[in-house]
Amino acid sequence: MATVEFRKLVKRYGTLEVVHAIDLQIADGEFIVLVGPSGCGKSTSLRMLAGLEDISAGEILINGRVVNEVEPRDRDIAMVFQDYALYPHMNVYENMMFSLRYRNVPRQEIDRRVREAAAVLGLDPYLKRRPRQLSGGQRQRVAMGRAIVRDPQVFLFDEPLSNLDAKLRGSMRIEMKKLHQRLGVTTVYVTHDQVEAMTLADRVVVMNGGHIEQIGTPDEVYHAPASLFVAGFIGAPTMNLIPVQREGARGLRLGSSSDVVQVPAGRLPEAGDLVFGLRPEDVEVALTDKAPAGHVDVPALVEVVEPLGADTLVFTTVAGHPVAARVRPDVRPAPGSALKLRFNLGRMHLFDTASGRSVSAPAAHA
Repeated sequence: MATVEFRKLVKRYGTLEVVHAIDLQIADGEFIVLVGPSGCGKSTSLRMLAGLEDISAGEILINGRVVNEVEPRDRDIAMVFQDYALYPHMNVYENMMFSLRYRNVPRQEIDRRVREAAAVLGLDPYLKRRPRQLSGGQRQRVAMGRAIVRDPQVFLFDEPLSNLDAKLRGSMRIEMKKLHQRLGVTTVYVTHDQVEAMTLADRVVVMNGGHIEQIGTPDEVYHAPASLFVAGFIGAPTMNLIPVQREGARGLRLGSSSDVVQVPAGRLPEAGDLVFGLRPEDVEVALTDKAPAGHVDVPALVEVVEPLGADTLVFTTVAGHPVAARVRPDVRPAPGSALKLRFNLGRMHLFDTASGRSVSAPAAHA
């Protein structure tokens, strides 16, 4: 196992800079997920760590050793790709053993490693099959097995579940989490899927436009997003965001409407235009006339209702802006109806419009 560190890491293609001097420290045995939209620099950063992309500036260290000029085969890493990259003419056993044979590992040791990895991944019945005879999930497990047998210091995963259907992605996430808990190898995982990031990571690195927006545990990036980008990217549905204008010492006027909410004392910054944020689970349909302390009722127009079994998503507009509420399964307002939504102001977030950064941390999450 190993530590990994990025120091002011930069990647340029000609005059175009796509990774902008990012810093990241990964602890021994940690599972780190780089998440963000297409083009944010996450895969490029991973490929620089793997040695598949040249580094334009900065340093990458593995176990304290600078590896900028070290060949990929000498970095003691193993990478799993999105497209599996299996040899079609080889069976599962041969695919998993190939890199070891290339490194002249003794045959008895190769057999031990392959069979141990196959047992961990449930591949014992498939060792004589070729890739075309396997399902997508089985192929992905073979690709993972090929990485495991190398016994590397660091595992690298580049969107490994993207080609699987939704049900299989869910089961593979569980298998990958169990695998990391069993092996404890330092892992860097790239995905655009925020559900994968939240369920797999010890810490999440949210990237945007070649910059790191926030580094934190899944709870931290969800409950205390550092920026408007993180608030609008993490979560399903994402955080409700409404531009607001100040009204007196504690008032916020929602959008261009006449609706004003009075926020708890001490929660407003001294200056600057603001965006008000609230997670869908902190929004209720008001079923009583009087809001309890710390809550406020605002008028809304129902647009779409999505019953999900365990709960219901109600999509509305408030002051001309979309607002989603995650409510009890028996709450089913009719589309097109007017109602009041109840905001839990103890959970509100405030962001500076100009910088996009959070300016008001929410109360501790219960």
